[in-house]
Amino acid sequence: MSGSNVLFDAQGPKGRRLSLILSGVGLLLLAAGAAWVYSVLAAPRVATSGVELPSMLDPSRWDIFLDPRVWNRIIFVGVANTLKAASVAAVGAVALGVVFSLLRSAQTRWIRIPIAIILEFFRGMPVLLMMLFILLAGSTGAYWAVVIALILYNGALIGEALRAGLVALPRGQREAGLSLGMRPLQSRLLVEFPQAFRQMLPIIVAQLVVLLKDTSLGFIVGYPELIRVTMNNIASAVGNRYLFSLFFVTLVLYLIMNLSLSWFARWLSRRTASGGKAGRAGRGRRRPPEDPNDAMLNMRQASTDAAASATGGSV
Repeated sequence: MSGSNVLFDAQGPKGRRLSLILSGVGLLLLAAGAAWVYSVLAAPRVATSGVELPSMLDPSRWDIFLDPRVWNRIIFVGVANTLKAASVAAVGAVALGVVFSLLRSAQTRWIRIPIAIILEFFRGMPVLLMMLFILLAGSTGAYWAVVIALILYNGALIGEALRAGLVALPRGQREAGLSLGMRPLQSRLLVEFPQAFRQMLPIIVAQLVVLLKDTSLGFIVGYPELIRVTMNNIASAVGNRYLFSLFFVTLVLYLIMNLSLSWFARWLSRRTASGGKAGRAGRGRRRPPEDPNDAMLNMRQASTDAAASATGGSV
């Protein structure tokens, strides 16, 4: 039974043959799609004037990256500004989400209902409109318009996720904290909230990845993030023939940043898992078999203690 899977029955010969055929068809479709994309990119281009242009994979469209000044502008301007806005907005969004979750789950209706209305407003308003409103009404500048809008929008979503984690906890967790003499707020912060945060960590990290990608909306309000630097500033300076190569480099840089954030989240989730390294080490060691005589003695001792406590309680 240890090797059986409880989710589905083991496949027979026909099922295994069908799975093998479907896997082969899927691989062939993927290979055909990759070949089609390569053929499209490798084909020469024809301009509107009828002049034939080199293909997207031609070295003449990639020689721009041999210039260190281009990389300096991409890395030290575009990537740095993107990470600066995303890091500040991520810290603010998590902090605001914690506050929203605590206020949204408050016992007092005069606190819970207005916070619920505010959360629905922030969740329903597009991030770009929020950036434009902050920029025009507050005259904050492009950087703070991007950061504040991302904090408000993502803070509302993270707050709802944390509130759902608090609601999903067993009621015994709160009762255990109150039985130890904690006040309701102390029980919420010290007992319930750490567990809810660990449970909702994948959702929070997924939202932070969305936050990182939403910094590209700063392109509209004039913030020099990665896309504005590559697809606008550099492309305007070197010409449209490098648009695809700049697009590809921008895509790769975004993938590197997002995958790095996801890797860090998985590492953090393993570090904050219950038991930590000591718990994993303890689970890895097999306990020695218990002596039946010792088990019988323990049961007799427990029965004796229970009888003594019952007799003492009836006196």
